[in-house]
Amino acid sequence: METIQTETTFRGRVFNIRIDKVLLPNGKTVQIDVVEHSGAVTILPVDEDGYAWFIRQYRHPIGQMLLELPAGVMDAGEDPLESAQRELREEIGMAAVNLNFLGDFYLAPGYSTEHMYVFLATGLHPAPLKPDEDESIEIERIPVGQIMQFVKDGKIKDSKSLATLLLWHPDNWT
Repeated sequence: METIQTETTFRGRVFNIRIDKVLLPNGKTVQIDVVEHSGAVTILPVDEDGYAWFIRQYRHPIGQMLLELPAGVMDAGEDPLESAQRELREEIGMAAVNLNFLGDFYLAPGYSTEHMYVFLATGLHPAPLKPDEDESIEIERIPVGQIMQFVKDGKIKDSKSLATLLLWHPDNWT
């Protein structure tokens, strides 16, 4: 495939949108809409008492409150590890002694460049940062042993959280 032309049609705070004109191997030319995203992190915080820390927040595009793992957009040039630590502090008011990389994935590669980095956070201790202005978050701790039941019961519908749980403990999905 060869990109013949690119035009940015929207520039936003979190993402840009561009339209690419692409020449396919079969000789056809198509137009592809692309969401340009700087990347993001998702964190599974687990405390010493065996609880995973989730957040519940309103997601306007779907008009619902969702139970999710802490996550956020990486700042320009920010290292994923630094971003994960910052997001933990902003969203649950905790920092982690240990951040272990679990894996990474593309959130929606059919139309977006968003690359998600996933971390397990342990050794949690209070270290709050001011939350983002556009977030209203409730913290919810769930015993680690109950997480898969939450998934099976449809209480966790957020794709980045589901993918993180799979990377963290793939044998729980059988």
